Amino acid sequence: MVETGFADEAGPLRREILAHCYRMLGSAADAEDAVQETYLRAWRGFDRFERRASMRTWLHQIATNVCLRSLEQRERRFLPAALDGPESDWHSPARPAPAGTPWLGPLPIDPAEAAGTHEQVRLAFVAALQHLPARQRAVLILRDVADLPADEVATVLDTTTVAVNSALLRARERMSREAPDPAEMSEPTTPEMQNRLLRYVDAWTRADVGALAAVLREDVTLEMPPHATWFAGRDSVLGFLGTHVLLEPGLFAMHPVTPQANGQPTYALYVHDEAHALQVLDLADGGVRRIHVFLQPALFPMFGLPVNRGAGRDLHS
Repeated sequence: MVETGFADEAGPLRREILAHCYRMLGSAADAEDAVQETYLRAWRGFDRFERRASMRTWLHQIATNVCLRSLEQRERRFLPAALDGPESDWHSPARPAPAGTPWLGPLPIDPAEAAGTHEQVRLAFVAALQHLPARQRAVLILRDVADLPADEVATVLDTTTVAVNSALLRARERMSREAPDPAEMSEPTTPEMQNRLLRYVDAWTRADVGALAAVLREDVTLEMPPHATWFAGRDSVLGFLGTHVLLEPGLFAMHPVTPQANGQPTYALYVHDEAHALQVLDLADGGVRRIHVFLQPALFPMFGLPVNRGAGRDLHS
């Protein structure tokens, strides 16, 4: 009966707790591990759960403490833009970052599950969170994303409401500088945005830099972990892609991915049927605003994608 009762109450909250852990840790794999530990601890203590708070708050409390302990032993994760300024010379090849650099990674998520909270799962938002000290990050997520009252957050973090409110002010101020403006974001649901995405894919697969220029914003950025080099501005992005990447039509096979990464348009790139990269796009008024190219084929299985198309499922089905 304990197992059934726990599963009935805690089971529907698992995706929310996973997203919470991902925002805290910046890694889908680390978040899964944290969720496993959270649910194991909660199940073991379920018969002693006194219900002075809701099951949702209780799980957030356990998960937050698991994540804070994990962060004591790990470096924060980031995208290339957090390492240094953008590269101005697009003639040179991209520079790889040192081995073992702790990159922020994408999270597989169904767009329907992100409905109403799109800005809170986007890569740019999660990357901005990583700039905050761990406890400030927890306060901001618990208050502004999970929408827990300040007194409940104080209980979660074993502190005072005054301390929570103070940390929240500092976190919001930092995020106002680091995080993208939600007003500038666009969802790929309108015919115009859908058409823009189709043109983007067509331009990429045909290696048509001129056609690609027409769907990018002037302030577009390109990041390519595990490369440290990144580019800002349409001219630099197109210069690099045209010189080093889009060298011949048909080199890349590009397929839309479901579940998407962070609820954003996501594409799997194959070269000669071998996994090459995951592309995750940010859209805004006027076109594609951010291009994240994860040159990490090891991510493919997490999205249900074959590393070799000859040995996996049909991506056209």
